[in-house]
Amino acid sequence: MSNTIFTVNSPCHRASIAPYCQRLKVMVKPHRFEHCVRVSILAESIARANNFSESEIRATALAGILHDAARDVSAREMFELAPPETELEEKHFLTLHGRASRTLAERWGINDTRVLDAIEGHVFGVTPTNRVGMAVYIADVSEPARGVNEDIRELAMRNLFRAYQYALDSKVRYLRSRGKVVHPTTLQVYEEICQPAL
Repeated sequence: MSNTIFTVNSPCHRASIAPYCQRLKVMVKPHRFEHCVRVSILAESIARANNFSESEIRATALAGILHDAARDVSAREMFELAPPETELEEKHFLTLHGRASRTLAERWGINDTRVLDAIEGHVFGVTPTNRVGMAVYIADVSEPARGVNEDIRELAMRNLFRAYQYALDSKVRYLRSRGKVVHPTTLQVYEEICQPAL
């Protein structure tokens, strides 16, 4: 495993992000917090490798930290933060954690749509115009502690869109292999981005 992804300092040491890290620590379990830090570091590294602007890099790091803010709340709290819109979401409340995390971020004063869309989109996918969202999505599925998708992580340092295609394809194949229903939004993004190319 390459150590190059850890050349970026922890985002929680930055004055602009530290307050959100403190909020996050209250909301999630310790292992989840560490995951969020790793995702933020990796997402920022991907952003830098793909020549994002400084503004995009800041948005990517913040979205990475907050992408799982609501992941450990109860089903009742999840439904309050993000009322289900489909039968699948009603049956599987954790599918709502991206949308619920977006709601928390908005309540905490974040109004940058790049950040908010990336937080929400890390569960179901984002459009290919959303570079911040693609970086966070890839970082979430390939951060080193997961022990999978190292090839996707490495590809992302050279070709963001291609790595995103592979990440989406990997997720859909995994869900189908387990006999799980693919969320309609994920399927829509997958069909738009992956099927013609892969």
